Amino acid sequence: MRSYKTEGIVIKRRNFGESDRILTLLTNSYGKIQAKAPGVRKITSRRSSHTELLNLTFLTLYKSPRSSLPIVIEAKASEEFLSIKNSLKKIGYAYYICELIDILCAQSQENRRVFFLARDTLFQLSNNIGNTSAIEYFEDELLVTLGFLPRTHKLIDKRNFIESIVE
Repeated sequence: MRSYKTEGIVIKRRNFGESDRILTLLTNSYGKIQAKAPGVRKITSRRSSHTELLNLTFLTLYKSPRSSLPIVIEAKASEEFLSIKNSLKKIGYAYYICELIDILCAQSQENRRVFFLARDTLFQLSNNIGNTSAIEYFEDELLVTLGFLPRTHKLIDKRNFIESIVE
């Protein structure tokens, strides 16, 4: 399998070289993965806007035998969540979601439930549906789905519990 298609949320990005980016993606088929997006920092890049943070994007990736990271050869954003990106409060919530996923999810471990949970939470934030309650639900479901908590257990101080997991 040299090239494959998947849907993913861009949860992190970092510049690499002169015109490339390394993207951290939460995908529906492959879990959290990293991929190299060559040339997306160039002004003339057609993929640049499709690989922005928080975008829900359909991707075609190519796995080269010479590279450890798959390469993004095609990207098409299906949802850019502009209402989140235009609100300071919402973008704070969205970055928190991305940070939790990046810290708690293992690399290359398929977990469709986490993908759909993150996607649905971003849609709720985008549509102003109970922002704080959506985040609390996301935290609870993420911890249960990843096996850090039993479903019947309710935490009073989730933030300290999450920090203790990370340490």
